[in-house]
Amino acid sequence: MESSERYDFIIDEEHAGLRVDRVLSLLCEDVSRSYIQKLIDSGCMTVDGAVSTSRKSVLTAGQAVGLTVPRAQPCGAVPEDIPLDILFEDEDLLVVNKPKGMVVHPAAGNLSGTLVNGLLAHCGSLSVINGVERPGIVHRIDKDTSGLLVVAKSDAAHRGLSEQFSEHSIKRVYSGVCFFSLSEDEYTIDAPIGRDPSNRLRNAVVPGGKRAVTHIKVRERFKGFTEFEARLETGRTHQIRVHMACMNRPLLGDRLYGPARQPYNTEGQMLHAGVLGFTHPLSGRYMEFTAGPPDIYLQVLNKLRARNT
Repeated sequence: MESSERYDFIIDEEHAGLRVDRVLSLLCEDVSRSYIQKLIDSGCMTVDGAVSTSRKSVLTAGQAVGLTVPRAQPCGAVPEDIPLDILFEDEDLLVVNKPKGMVVHPAAGNLSGTLVNGLLAHCGSLSVINGVERPGIVHRIDKDTSGLLVVAKSDAAHRGLSEQFSEHSIKRVYSGVCFFSLSEDEYTIDAPIGRDPSNRLRNAVVPGGKRAVTHIKVRERFKGFTEFEARLETGRTHQIRVHMACMNRPLLGDRLYGPARQPYNTEGQMLHAGVLGFTHPLSGRYMEFTAGPPDIYLQVLNKLRARNT
């Protein structure tokens, strides 16, 4: 069985003058534009026989464009019987409420007990576009962040959901608790995020980083702490944690971006993905789900409220 599929086109007048990534997304109807961009970045595209990694190249009539698309490989993760809190499921996707402390997919040091291991036992199979160790995973949340994830069971659903994430049309709202008070009730953090040059384990607000936008709304103020709502406009790694830390308002329980010594037993950062909304990629129907935070989150909130009395 071949390990890849090849698409070859001669550009006609209809597609001349358009960016190459857009043209390929129109001609390769079963491949999403975001995935096509990743393939271009990886050197899987040729223009007139030469490898090109430029997504923004504008094509002219008569040019020959080719794209090599790797075939999906079978999943290498092992199914495990793990209880899951599934809010919705059909033949193409499911929505799950991930518990705090669970890793999303297998990686070095976490080869079992992950969400993917449990999903494979539940579903039998998942989309494999994201590789053998991350089947079905369209987006992730951190190990110690609880909350909602949409998981792709079919490749068609995966491509459609990935396109929505790429276009920032997915609704994602988090609840969190940070150190100190916030002076405004609502504000927006628009600050680029990239690798922290002083600590490779962290991200940071850095010049030249990828644009990141987080909308913050205060929910409740306590002595020395604030509960807030964060709505993601973009989805960078550790985005909320990084943005709050750059405002000198790190999340309670976050030892990576906040102080090493933390009050209360929070079992990691106080952050919960409580609202998830998207358009079903096959039916076209908008769907929105909510899930309350875990008990440990509510217990800490009660302790903080007690400080106000």
